[in-house]
Amino acid sequence: MSEADSVPKVGQIVRIKKGRDAESLSVIVNILDDRYVLIADGDKRKFDRAKRKNLNHLELLDFISPEVARSILETGRVTNGKLRYAVAKFSDEKVIALKKGEQVDG
Repeated sequence: MSEADSVPKVGQIVRIKKGRDAESLSVIVNILDDRYVLIADGDKRKFDRAKRKNLNHLELLDFISPEVARSILETGRVTNGKLRYAVAKFSDEKVIALKKGEQVDG
């Protein structure tokens, strides 16, 4: 996925490139405008205190959590447990793919 034509989506996993939380994973929980999004991971950064981040400081990954996206679409909220699950599920799939010897971007 090239960064120039990538559009952030609610529920998408991102890797933080800049700041205190650099190299950690989070989930997009809201899109503020074409430049800023709100992210949370359910652990250090809870949904109720989501962090506003510039898209230039994030790496958008090719994984959208359907559970998180559906929950936010239906109720406007998501539990911190679902956020933690989405990040853990992405991490586990990436580790399994690396063990199989597949090429994983990001």
